[in-house]
Amino acid sequence: MIGLSSLRRPGLALLAGLGLLCQPLLAAVQPDDFTTRVELRLDGEGPWYRMDLPMPLHFAARHADLRDLRVFNAEGEALAYALTRSSASEQRARHEHALRRFPLRGPAEGAGLPSVRVERSTTGTVVQVVADGPASAGEQLRGWLLDASGVQAPLEKLNLDWNADGEGFQRFSIEASDDLQHWESWGDGQVARLSFADQRIDQREVSLPGRSARYLRLIWQSPQQAPELTAATVVSASRQSLPATMAWSAPLEPISSKDGQYVWDLPLGLPIERLRIAVERPGSLLPVQVEARRDGAPQWQPLTSGVLYRLPQDGKEVAREELDLPGWMAVKQLRLTVDPRAGGFGQQVPRLEVGMHATQVVFLARGNPPFMLALGNLEASRTELPLATLVPGFDRSSLAKMGQADAVALPPQTGVHPAERQTAGQIVWKRVGLWAVLLLGVGLLGAMAFSLLRRPTARS
Repeated sequence: MIGLSSLRRPGLALLAGLGLLCQPLLAAVQPDDFTTRVELRLDGEGPWYRMDLPMPLHFAARHADLRDLRVFNAEGEALAYALTRSSASEQRARHEHALRRFPLRGPAEGAGLPSVRVERSTTGTVVQVVADGPASAGEQLRGWLLDASGVQAPLEKLNLDWNADGEGFQRFSIEASDDLQHWESWGDGQVARLSFADQRIDQREVSLPGRSARYLRLIWQSPQQAPELTAATVVSASRQSLPATMAWSAPLEPISSKDGQYVWDLPLGLPIERLRIAVERPGSLLPVQVEARRDGAPQWQPLTSGVLYRLPQDGKEVAREELDLPGWMAVKQLRLTVDPRAGGFGQQVPRLEVGMHATQVVFLARGNPPFMLALGNLEASRTELPLATLVPGFDRSSLAKMGQADAVALPPQTGVHPAERQTAGQIVWKRVGLWAVLLLGVGLLGAMAFSLLRRPTARS
């Protein structure tokens, strides 16, 4: 009878040989597996860093969805990363302003507001606040008028300071006005100063509703007397909407130009969202149509039309050199057709810049620098993480707090060179061959086992 050991020996030897042959298939990717590698310069606090991917690096990729992008450390280890598209954002700036303050005096009892007359300059700044009528013996300090006419942004915080005699809690109502005639309630405020032994607690900040006002009126609640303020400041916040960051290519030369039609070929199909075509000659007015074609598609599809120009106006020169595209199509080729009735570009050969919302790469730095971003591997598969997984507790403000990464030097803006295409094809066929050897070996091993099991058992 044939022993199991005799059956196992050739099978194990065959499996070991197949394992050696297929070891390259199972190995992790290395920086040398990518055709484009750029060193990264880090700035700011980590361990997370973000980078707006420039268009030359988009062009260096072998897949439009950047599945072949990797980030490596100095040890050659692939780092965890995520991809996100740039979007419009809001920038907030906070400023502190000192306010002029004017005392408001009135009856000690009762809820009536102090009766005053306000004198203002031509710019609206309060010059003087005087009592409306003769002062009575029972009047006391009831509140304060604050001049915020020099603050143009919305008011978010009010900070007060007062003399040392004002111990305890200070409660007051807050009103706002733009003309000192009509007042709007902004709620109540409270500040406090408490002392115990050698300790003192100050609460001097009051929240405001984030709206604009030229004047604030603080009235202390009766019968409590208002403290003597020594300083009053407000914190304002201005907001500025910032458009999404755009990634632009360097100028591209057309591959074909005849009869008012110009054709450009991109290294790979990308969802282009904006075109920029320089109009160099003054006095040019160019109605144009833009068509696009996918990679390998025979038909052109219309994308947009518009008018490019460079014209004199009011002693200056105005120009329109950009066109918006819908961004839904992976564009491999672009064709620009100029209306011949406008004279065309003349002797100028138009150069095209393509743009789209920048892709942001966010990675977790681990190991030693220098760090490297790599692109250009036909066989690479997607390995990015969701942004919320890469950065626990992520929100949109997290990006602004991250460090910044930039490429030390960008590669030339070119497509895949013929030599690189041949190398990539050789890699593909090499891997196909290795898989074929593996499958053939498994088939032979199965056939051997089946043959040995069907062989008659020898009788002793």
